[in-house]
Amino acid sequence: MTLKGKRAFITGSFQGIGLGIATSLAAEGASIVLHGLADETTIAAAEKAVLAAGAAKVESHVSDLRDVKATEDLIAKILANGPVDILCNNAGIQYTATIAEMPREKWNDIVAINLTSFFDTMRLLLPQMKERGYGRVINTASVHGLVASAAKAPYVSAKHGVIGLTKVAALEYAVVGSRETGGVTINAICPGWVETALIEPQIQAKVDLHNGDRAAGIADLLSEKQPSRRMSTPEEIGAIAVFLCSNAAHNITGVDIAVDGGWTAQ
Repeated sequence: MTLKGKRAFITGSFQGIGLGIATSLAAEGASIVLHGLADETTIAAAEKAVLAAGAAKVESHVSDLRDVKATEDLIAKILANGPVDILCNNAGIQYTATIAEMPREKWNDIVAINLTSFFDTMRLLLPQMKERGYGRVINTASVHGLVASAAKAPYVSAKHGVIGLTKVAALEYAVVGSRETGGVTINAICPGWVETALIEPQIQAKVDLHNGDRAAGIADLLSEKQPSRRMSTPEEIGAIAVFLCSNAAHNITGVDIAVDGGWTAQ
C-alpha cells in the first residue's frame, strides 16, 4: 500500500486507460477521484472496480473539460474535500480526417480536451503540490506525441503539445521538495496500441478474418506499426503510473515513456 494517504485525481477515468490507472493507484491504497462524461451505470461500475481494487475512498465528478470555468469550478470542488497529491491527465477524444477535410470544430474540441485541459488542471493543482513538497502529474500522451500518422492532425498536434507542456512544467517544479518528501515530478506516458473497449470493433474485425483467433487478429492489426504485435492493457499503463508516484521516482521528471512495442524505435 505504497500510496496510502495519497489522493489521486484522474480525468477521463470511467473506462479505458483512465480506469486502468485508477484501479492500479487504488490497489496501492490511494483515494481516487474519478472524472469524465458517462451515464450512471458506467460511473457506478467504475466506482465498484476502484473500491474492489483497494481504494481508501472514491468520488466521481462529471464535467466537460472544454469549458474552462467548469474546470475551475470542478478543481475548487475537489480541493474543498482535501488536497490532490496525484494528477493523471488522461481525458481525450479522437476524430480522423485529412487536414483539408477536418471540420474546424473538431480541431477546437480535440485540442481543448487533449491539451488545453491538461494545462488547466496543472495550473490549478501544481501550486498546492508545491506547498507540500510532494506531487505527481502523469500526462497520458500517446505514441502520436512522438510520431505522426496521416488524417490525425489535431490529435497528433495536441499530443506533441502535451509532451512539450510536460517538459516545461517539469523544469518549473524540478527544485521543489527533496528525496524524503518525494518532490514534484511531471511526466508523460506515450502508449501505442492499448486494448480498450474503444478499439474493440477494430480488433474484432481482424479476429473474424482469422477465424476467431484473437492473438492472430491483434497481430494483424498491429503489424503495420507496432513491431511487438502485442497490445498493452490499461492496467499495464497503470503499473507505470504507480512507479512514477513512488519516492524512488523523485528524479524522473520531464520524460516521455513510450509503451509502444518498438513503434518509435523504427
